[in-house]
Amino acid sequence: MQDLKGKAALVTGASRGIGAAIARRLAERGADVAITYVNSAGRAAEVVKEIEATGSRGLAIQADSAEVAPLVAAVDQAAAAFGRLDILVNNAGIFPYGPPEDVTLAQIDQTLAIHVRGVFVASQAALKHMGAGGRIISIGSCFAQRVPHGGVTLYSMSKSALIGFTKGLARDVGARGITVNVIDPGSTDTDMNPATGAGAEGQRALTALGHFGKPEDVASMAAYLASDEARVVTGASIAVDGGANA
Repeated sequence: MQDLKGKAALVTGASRGIGAAIARRLAERGADVAITYVNSAGRAAEVVKEIEATGSRGLAIQADSAEVAPLVAAVDQAAAAFGRLDILVNNAGIFPYGPPEDVTLAQIDQTLAIHVRGVFVASQAALKHMGAGGRIISIGSCFAQRVPHGGVTLYSMSKSALIGFTKGLARDVGARGITVNVIDPGSTDTDMNPATGAGAEGQRALTALGHFGKPEDVASMAAYLASDEARVVTGASIAVDGGANA
């Protein structure tokens, strides 16, 4: 199924985990896909090989989403390389954890720079290249709407901002035929949060299904939102969390 044939996408923070799965899935559906990475050049190159193995074009760009100029340059580079930009997936993220009393100003600044400012700046840059049928998809968190335990105040605050961003931007660009949505994953088996890691049993207990999701589960939702099948879905926050917020 190649419902994204002829489209071009950029996925931030996609050298591993959910971002890499999204990049692969978009490529499988026919899109040319650029990814950004910070330090993992080797892993990013492997993802590009996987993209190209589908017959799509791939590109890896070093850019930290916490830094404005490199992030904007990455958006423009992707658009220039593919001759267009139809899909932006704001995936780059970190997971600050701990008591609020221990959170430093540097941690606050870095988290908000990546999760909030970076999403806004990348989307702003992408809109300059997008026409009707454009798609902006952000990766949020199930913690954006419900916080079942402590230690995630900063993370939850930053991810909840994406809901307001998504609803506001959807109103601003809807007349241009561009949709804007946010996916809120729950516990997902990645390097950052392995299903065999410490605390995994407690996370499973919070879900309705009783198990972790896979990066491909989030990727499937992203591919759907990027397709024409989702042309009337916009301003939505969509849970892919195994019922954590049920």
